[in-house]
Amino acid sequence: MADQKKYLRRMLGECRASLAPEFAQSRSVAIQRRFIDAEWYRCCRRIVLYSPIQNEVATDLIAADALKSAKEVFFPRLDRARGMIAMARVSDPSNLVPGPFGIAQPPEGAPVAAPAELSGAVIAVPGLGFGPQGQRLGRGGGHYDRFLAALPHEAITVGLAYSFQLLDGVPEEPRDRRLQYIITESALLPAAGPSVRGGAARADRGGTPGWII
Repeated sequence: MADQKKYLRRMLGECRASLAPEFAQSRSVAIQRRFIDAEWYRCCRRIVLYSPIQNEVATDLIAADALKSAKEVFFPRLDRARGMIAMARVSDPSNLVPGPFGIAQPPEGAPVAAPAELSGAVIAVPGLGFGPQGQRLGRGGGHYDRFLAALPHEAITVGLAYSFQLLDGVPEEPRDRRLQYIITESALLPAAGPSVRGGAARADRGGTPGWII
């Protein structure tokens, strides 16, 4: 399984890195607009975003809209010694500072919310690949899986992805955590896993639509 994940990370990472800047930007805008239009986003008071790297889907429009709507906005700050991420509140994303692996993060001293305080929050999660049941292939450090495992059940977890990152299946290990929704430029997809509310959604398979029930 480790070899499968390594292969998928390399393949998907190369595909994402090869995206033309204008393509990545236009798709990121479409994905973020779908996110902002979702009812669970409009109703939430707190939102956790991420700082994109290596052509990941951007989150700047969501951050701007959330702050304009008086939501509390959090970004992850990595504690490399503990192998954990803490969610720190941000009032201006321009105040983010360079962190480990070149990922912008809140400065030291920014107020931190414990996972238990994020009940009802919407959590935007990065990834290299996603499956129809909410499976996620992350960056490889396991930081988000440990964070997601500590969240209250009421938190809403959402993966942001380009269409080609939505796969028919993703290899999983016991520590891996599934997400409740995946958003691409073409669709908002409730995951089909047992822990997610039922419903039908248009599934995106890189341009070949289908249905997930």
